[in-house]
Amino acid sequence: MYLNKSMKKYFFAFLIILLCLALISGCAKDQKGLIKLSSSSYPIFNDDLAFDKLEQGIEQSLKYLHKIPSDRTFKFGQDSFNTLHIIRSLELFLNFIKTRPPEKELNKFIKSKYAVYKSSGGKDTQKVLFTGYYEPLLYGSPHQTPEYKYPVYGPPSDLSIVDLSAFSSKLQGHKIIGRVEGKTFVPYHDREDIEKNNALQGKAKELAWVKDPVALFFLQIQGSGKIALTDGSFINVHYHSKNGRPYRSIGKLLIDEQKIPRQLMSMQKIKEYIKDHPEETDQILNHNPSYIFFSIEKQGPLGAINVKLTPGRSIAVDRTIFPLPALGFIQAQKPLTGSDNKNKIIKWIDFSRFILTQDTGGAIKGPARADIFWGNGQYAEIAAGHMKHYGDLYVLVLKTENN
Repeated sequence: MYLNKSMKKYFFAFLIILLCLALISGCAKDQKGLIKLSSSSYPIFNDDLAFDKLEQGIEQSLKYLHKIPSDRTFKFGQDSFNTLHIIRSLELFLNFIKTRPPEKELNKFIKSKYAVYKSSGGKDTQKVLFTGYYEPLLYGSPHQTPEYKYPVYGPPSDLSIVDLSAFSSKLQGHKIIGRVEGKTFVPYHDREDIEKNNALQGKAKELAWVKDPVALFFLQIQGSGKIALTDGSFINVHYHSKNGRPYRSIGKLLIDEQKIPRQLMSMQKIKEYIKDHPEETDQILNHNPSYIFFSIEKQGPLGAINVKLTPGRSIAVDRTIFPLPALGFIQAQKPLTGSDNKNKIIKWIDFSRFILTQDTGGAIKGPARADIFWGNGQYAEIAAGHMKHYGDLYVLVLKTENN
């Protein structure tokens, strides 16, 4: 069958839509999402931080909710609630925890007032894999110098985002990222093309220049951070957009190549390996074609709903499964470090606490993944770098007459 140029354009667009529908359909079969619990199946609720900073986290979520339409829908498994209901849920819980209730009263209150949904977790484990992230501090310059030569880019002028819902209602919420080359829409430049071939020259503003390419790589993984500039000032850089390429773990690469044992894998071990093998730096970093572009914010770090993240309380989840923002509860493990050396983990201990779903992440996909924001400083970096532990994740919402 002969296709002219015009027909070819629409034919390939049609194929892209079919492919996206197939991928979405396949994913839907593997993901159960949120499962509503009977009150007899509720976990025992307690908070290892004695509610510290929980009020702050809830207030940030309310700040976002008060800015959006009151009739916006939030999905909790098979149930739906509007913005006003989510606001009432958070406000009631906020007022209650201000009294610092004991565990017995807390559980009685939740059982009588709140519906609880549990993440189905992984297909084999029924658990959620918790990892961590933090706010790194980098050193940089407002201008390029022989010492500070690695750019922190703002969004490129030629990056385009196509909303696929314009082609099919089944693609609601799904987008593809790329650029126009001639009359063809193509994938955006990958990491290697950006770093090695200077593909962004004249297309993206350099927000700052840093001296450590590995620190810059991990800034992109974390999604936000602070840069201390040579003139004595600081800037907060926050995730703005990405190149649309898939995220590939360099940690998995180093495990597969038997360069770091799986049981020893951490962000710190990756940095240590690259430092000891500088000739492999480009090869390792370019294994991940995903690239992040930043914006400068007055405060930070900010989550996906554009509110300030609360250390130990904010988590990143897959927003196609978990409502943003929602009050949640987690049971997992955290590191216990030495009093004289915050970089040394003595052991991992069980903990549970209330959290807020306020962020997303490129590697956080499905009901079996969540990322805890630990803040900044030594403990935050060690917790974020080493955490890879299984646990349970729940979300809570105020009951209705029919719920």
